[in-house]
Amino acid sequence: MEKKKLIIITDGDHWAQQTIEAAGKRLGLTTVSATAGNPTPLPAAALRKAILEAKGEPVLVMVDDGGERKKGHGERLLENLLLDDGLTVLGVIAVAANTRQVAGAPVNFSITREGEIHRGPVDKDGRPEPEGRTKVEGDTVDVLNSLHPPLVVGIGDIGKMTPAARAEAGARITTRAIEEILKYHGLLAEAKA
Repeated sequence: MEKKKLIIITDGDHWAQQTIEAAGKRLGLTTVSATAGNPTPLPAAALRKAILEAKGEPVLVMVDDGGERKKGHGERLLENLLLDDGLTVLGVIAVAANTRQVAGAPVNFSITREGEIHRGPVDKDGRPEPEGRTKVEGDTVDVLNSLHPPLVVGIGDIGKMTPAARAEAGARITTRAIEEILKYHGLLAEAKA
């Protein structure tokens, strides 16, 4: 049986939910809205069930620690999803936050607040981090250091970086991040069809 494909986003507050749902709609993808929350409200078994029951694929899934700098509920869910043999995680959109005392996670690249690809991490405002910094810092990303998804895309605080990042403006920054993951797997044309 083919594994369900998903893209995980490490944010789930109200702004992020609206923006991710708008980006998903633009790309013809289903967002598992039950995963929204700060922190993510679902237990692991309910999360898995919601993903498997979602229409189409890949589906967009939110995980959020709600500001917890240690391994919180969102990070444990992220870990479960990445280790689940019945699921295929295409990539993780790692959201930057002003969380202190976190390890951070390396990114393959980031999408800036202008919607451009940057070969390093970005901060909460979607601005490139200074040269020499290699990790995006957020409350729900540290677990990515030991679990290696095929692609990690850094992004600023979803829906809050700039007016252009918001749902009502077309969720352009989040859409670009999702598009890059789809493109990496040769699925972009399929999603837009």
